[in-house]
Amino acid sequence: MKPKSRKVERSFPFLRLNEREIKPRKRGLTEIRGPYYSAYGRRHLEDLFETMGRYIDSLKFAGGSFSLMPEGVVREIIDLCHEHGVLVSTGGFIEHVLVQGHDVVPQYLRECRNLGFDIVEISAGFVSIPTDDWLRLIAGAQIWIESEAGGGNSIRCRRRD
Repeated sequence: MKPKSRKVERSFPFLRLNEREIKPRKRGLTEIRGPYYSAYGRRHLEDLFETMGRYIDSLKFAGGSFSLMPEGVVREIIDLCHEHGVLVSTGGFIEHVLVQGHDVVPQYLRECRNLGFDIVEISAGFVSIPTDDWLRLIAGAQIWIESEAGGGNSIRCRRRD
């Protein structure tokens, strides 16, 4: 569901800001961190979206924090993000998955899709694998490379619909 486009009154309207495109944007993106550095859930995000939602383009779970949360809570957070036109990233957790064996990777990617993650991030700064394996991983996941992120240390992949 795309957020409604409407003129939003803001405080300090006399101050100039760089105007941004309406979501979904292709440039000038703002990514926020999900529960990792501090624990939070749906109510925190609701407040955040109420106050700053028009500026938020994606939420990144970091450190695999989603794997510690109840499945229903992860779904609630992802659904809430989608209601506000916010994409959701796994953050760089697949590096942890890769070392658990060949069979675990497809399971992980399926679960990411089932939960509604939009972006599976592969942090090249944390794992060193041959180019052919990168390509096999990307092709097998039915995802495509969106852009380089993290100072050139990660490749962000977005699922194809």
